Amino acid sequence: MPEGHTVHRLARTFGELFAGQVLAVSSPQGRFEAGAALLDGSRLVASRAWGKQLFLGFADTSARPGPGGAPAVPPDDELRWLRVHLGLYGAWTFAGDGSSAVVHAIGAPRKRIGERDSIPAGPLASLAPQGEDGWTPPPPRGAVRARLVGDHAVADLTGPTACEVVSADEVRAVEARLGPDPIRDDPPPAGGPDRFVAAVRRSRTSVGQLLMNQDVVAGVGNIYRAEALFRAGLDPLAAGRDVPAETLRAIWEDLVVLMREGAATGAIVTTRPEDRLPDGATHPRPAPGPGAPRQQVRQNTDGSTGAVPADQAFYVYHRDGLPCRVCGTPVLMKDLAGRKLYWCPTCQR
Repeated sequence: MPEGHTVHRLARTFGELFAGQVLAVSSPQGRFEAGAALLDGSRLVASRAWGKQLFLGFADTSARPGPGGAPAVPPDDELRWLRVHLGLYGAWTFAGDGSSAVVHAIGAPRKRIGERDSIPAGPLASLAPQGEDGWTPPPPRGAVRARLVGDHAVADLTGPTACEVVSADEVRAVEARLGPDPIRDDPPPAGGPDRFVAAVRRSRTSVGQLLMNQDVVAGVGNIYRAEALFRAGLDPLAAGRDVPAETLRAIWEDLVVLMREGAATGAIVTTRPEDRLPDGATHPRPAPGPGAPRQQVRQNTDGSTGAVPADQAFYVYHRDGLPCRVCGTPVLMKDLAGRKLYWCPTCQR
């Protein structure tokens, strides 16, 4: 499942590609046909994320011009909102007319174009065919739930858990149920560490489970959960109420740095430079078990010059059986509330 930094990248991408444009909205698959009809021909004026929820705000094109002649942005209550939760399998795929660089896909893993995350600016005949009236978007591929076509780009949504048109009140109701988001700058009481610390310390549930609860902290997924707990040296099975407040505040501040960097770069990197040794550089790698080759997390920066290689980006996530990068103890893994938990039994006590 995409983590919160991915959804914030999506919000930024929609702002860069479509903000202020009147969009053609359709549902090639047909499952979002009624919702698409409500948005078709509207202007995209807002794009934001809270945790793993994406909200796109659409205004009627009859809005009065604002300063400088640009369309005024109506208040939230006057907008129609598209709410999208990608879930396990959802993704947005983009293509453009070649006038600017376009991210190919954000969300669940999809085949890249030339093993690149982005399509560079320039003529791309296969992706941006030219019709009599200029750029013609490529045809939808697969079961496209929603298609948004703007002046120079197209966005296709496939496989989401949620895709619906909602009111501003419904947006606020969703946001009110979510915990604070480390990537956002919301002031208290909606944001900041105090709400996070209080939610953890009033629960007997393990801190490892609480970090995955979107009502406690929004946007944290399995990777950030495992890595933040390792960096804090905290046993993931410790009850939330037993974790000192100062430890939880440190975890929050660490998540703020890590997740904002992830949103900016498109890759999760949690290892410190001194710990980035290739697996097996100081300790022998265990023999592959059944089902080899071993799964590896795909990063958007794979292959980019200067990027941290994916196999050096994490301390414990997907490294069960391999030596801890700090102490050499084999990393453990167990199922916890339906998700795989990774930790070092020596460094995290």
